[in-house]
Amino acid sequence: MAVAAGKVARAAARLRGGGSAMPGLVVERLDPRFLTHALANLPRGVVVVTGTNGKTTTTKMLVAILREHGLTVFTNPTGSNFTRGVISSMLAEIPLSGRLRADIAVLELDEAHALKFAAEVKPTHALLLNVARDQLDRFAEIDHTAKLLAELAEQTTTGVVLNIDDSFVARIASRVPDGVTVSYFGVDPSIADRLPELQEADVRFGDEFTPPRPTTADGLLLPHDERSFEVRFGPNGRVGPMVLKQRGLAAMINATAATSTAKALLAHEFREVDAVSALERVTPPFGRGEVIDADGQPLELVLVKNPAGFTVALGTYGSAPVTTMVAINDNYADGRDVSWLYDVSFESLRDKGVALTSGVRAYDMALRLKYDDVAVAEVEPDLEPALERFLTAYRDEPKRIFCTYTAMMTLRRDLAARYGLAKFGEDEA
Repeated sequence: MAVAAGKVARAAARLRGGGSAMPGLVVERLDPRFLTHALANLPRGVVVVTGTNGKTTTTKMLVAILREHGLTVFTNPTGSNFTRGVISSMLAEIPLSGRLRADIAVLELDEAHALKFAAEVKPTHALLLNVARDQLDRFAEIDHTAKLLAELAEQTTTGVVLNIDDSFVARIASRVPDGVTVSYFGVDPSIADRLPELQEADVRFGDEFTPPRPTTADGLLLPHDERSFEVRFGPNGRVGPMVLKQRGLAAMINATAATSTAKALLAHEFREVDAVSALERVTPPFGRGEVIDADGQPLELVLVKNPAGFTVALGTYGSAPVTTMVAINDNYADGRDVSWLYDVSFESLRDKGVALTSGVRAYDMALRLKYDDVAVAEVEPDLEPALERFLTAYRDEPKRIFCTYTAMMTLRRDLAARYGLAKFGEDEA
C-alpha cells in the first residue's frame, strides 16, 4: 500500500515538475519501517556516502565504477539526500512487493540523516569524505558534524573508508568497531601543500594529530598536471592516468575516494581499466560544474554552500575571464545563516567584476563583494527575471553562475525548460 501510494505521489510530482522528496515523505508516513524492508538482504550490502562536501559527485563516480564492473546498483541520483529522498528515488524501480532488486545500494546521505537511515538500515560500508563548517543553524560547529560521522562509523558492519588528510575524519578510525575493515583515501605527500584550501584546521585537540601511514589498501591521488592524474595503491598499484570531465583538484579527490571505496568493495574483482573507463565518462552532476550550451556559449553552473566549497570553486572556476552571476538563497536546504560568505575571499573576481547578484540574499551578496572591491553591475533578488537578463545581456559571452542549493534548483529548472535539457534525475539513473 505504501509503495502504491508513493508511486502515485511520484507521478503527480513529476507532472508538476518537481517535488523529488515529497513521494518519499508519503511512504514514510504510511510505513515508517519501509527502508528496513526494501533494502533487506541486498547481496553486496548498502554503502552510505556522507561528509560536508563532494557527496553527490563522489556517489555518482562510485556508482559508475560499480556498474562498469557489472553490478546492478541502486542509488539516489537527484541529490535529495534525506531518507525521504532515498525512498523517492527507489519508487521508480521498486515493485509493489516492496523489495528492491539490486546487487548493492550506494546512497548519498546528509550527515544528520545518515544516522536516521542507520537506525533503520545498518550500512555495510561507509565512505566519510570530510568535515567543514556548513549550515551552522542545522549542524552547529564542525566538531558536532565530526561526531555525527563517528556515530555512523560505529553503526557500520563491514568496512569504513576515511579521508586520511582530514584529521576530523581520520580520527574516526578509533571509533570503528572490531572486525570492521578501515581503509583510507587521500593525496600523495608531494601535493600536500595544496590541501589547506580544501581542509579546515582541527582546533579541538591540544595535541597534534598524526595520520596513519598509508598501506597498499589506501588510494592516494597523484596529479600529473591540472587535468590528468592517477590513484596509487602502494608502490606498484596504479589506477590511471585519467582525465575527468569535471575540472579541479576537488573533483580528483572525489574520484580518489570513489576509486578507493570501489576497490574495498570489489577486492580481487576490481579492474583498473574499468575504473578508469567509468570515471572518464562521468559527467558533472546537475549544478556541480555542469556546462550548458546557452545560445552557443558555455554556461557553467557551480554549487556553493559553505566557505570551503566556495573557496575551492573560486580557485577552480574563478580565474577565467567569463561573465559571472552569484545567486544566494537562505532557505532551509541552503542554511539560514549566510554569514559564512565573509569567510570567503572574492579577490579573484575583481578584474571582471560580477554582472549580477540574485536570490533571497542578493543584496547581502552584493555588499559582501563590495568589501572585497568587486564591482557588481546589477542586483535582482527574483531569480527568474535575473536569469533572463543575464542570458540576454551577455548572450555572446561565456558565463558562470555560482549558486546555493535551492537557487541552483530553480535556475536549473528554468534552464532545462529554456534549452530542452534533461530534468533532475532523468539522465542520472
